[in-house]
Amino acid sequence: MDLVFSSIAEIATAIAARRISAVEALDTHLAQIDRHNEALNAVVILDREGAHERARQADAAQARGDTLGPLHGVPFTLKDAHETAGVRTTAGFPPFADHTARQDSPVVARLKAAGAILVGKTNVATMLGDWQSDNPLFGHTGNPWDLSRTAGGSSGGAAAAVAAGMTPFEVGTDMQDSIRLPVAFCGVYGLKPTEHRVSLAGAFPDPDGAPRSVRLMSCVGPLARSAEDLALIYRIIAGPDGADTDLPPVSVEMMPKLDLKSLRIAFADAFPGFPVASEISAAVKRLAKQLASAGAKVEEARLPKLDLHDDLAEGGKLIGMMLEVAQPEPPEQPTPVSHWFAALARRDRSILAWERFFEGCDALLCPVAMTTAFPHCKPGSPLKIDGKDESYWMLPAYGAVFNYSGHPSVAIPSGQDSNGLPIGLQLVGRHWSEARLLGIAAAIAPLTGGFRRPPGY
Repeated sequence: MDLVFSSIAEIATAIAARRISAVEALDTHLAQIDRHNEALNAVVILDREGAHERARQADAAQARGDTLGPLHGVPFTLKDAHETAGVRTTAGFPPFADHTARQDSPVVARLKAAGAILVGKTNVATMLGDWQSDNPLFGHTGNPWDLSRTAGGSSGGAAAAVAAGMTPFEVGTDMQDSIRLPVAFCGVYGLKPTEHRVSLAGAFPDPDGAPRSVRLMSCVGPLARSAEDLALIYRIIAGPDGADTDLPPVSVEMMPKLDLKSLRIAFADAFPGFPVASEISAAVKRLAKQLASAGAKVEEARLPKLDLHDDLAEGGKLIGMMLEVAQPEPPEQPTPVSHWFAALARRDRSILAWERFFEGCDALLCPVAMTTAFPHCKPGSPLKIDGKDESYWMLPAYGAVFNYSGHPSVAIPSGQDSNGLPIGLQLVGRHWSEARLLGIAAAIAPLTGGFRRPPGY
């Protein structure tokens, strides 16, 4: 059994069958971290002693005949943003360098209650504010496919750790493509759920107990090496939790097993006015052709009549208004509340337009980002796309459109480009359709080849 690249279910089953112990599963992943992390810099905070104690307790519980849950003894890491009791949460921000929460966030508490064993934290962009995982506390994270290139951000350490076999799964946050872009760059899977599907409580460090400001567009979701593993973690962390009052009591469905012949897939190899590398565009068309050959009903998307550039700008305004509330000192001229309601009304029009679009298909297949992993650079530097300079700030545009609209999206690996770097695509669906999207991703995996192990790992 190749533990470091086994699925979550395989590890949990092996522990339950006593083929391996929780301590052995932990030690194998710690050895992988020790072997590769110095170069990769994905895991930035380790709790070896605490993880070993929890693994010993898991083995002792099993010896007594007790089962802790579906993740009994499975090790995992977390993006360095989630509040964790007894383990630092820094968000890569020097003023938070020594911050340790008094209690776990609801998501962390659910994973632990399911029997999972927290090993440590993974690297992020400073305050989760960029699409490269680099900060003054820990430096930058390399991409396991090419250390000279970024793993993406802000969940870059998470995606790199999953791809490199350091952890079987992760949980990231996504306000502007921050789960989907890193998993695309690193060749793994990631789910951005519908907005308000997974608790945001404790998803960001809060040393002073200030009111939670980020209540829209940001989502918490899993990263893993298969759609099946995403579905397992998603079902554990999703749904009302008694802490985030924005979560509706919508049922969390099981991932269905789907026949490609039953699916209606719309595809867009580019959005109007959005740059995209020709190899990514070709990957969308290639997969669309494969799906049609497999019997799916496939057609080129007739996208909603929206100004997507304006949607991105409006999303930026909403983020700015939320962050304004979080500032230690209020601005001299705070944004009038009427502007907030006007922005929400503008957003409603886009949400409803996309909901009407999804009445005609099960999923939209499109790019995750305009490029594959690029060399480490100063944020804001132009990025070369097919030899042409493009704005750095358009990097997450394909993903951020669906943060603005709140729709769920699964990012999937779909081969490599001419540099041998992973190409990631996304499947987007109507609100609350995560289970079906995951089922589609699982059905597509035989066509794309799914996760591929990076060379040298």
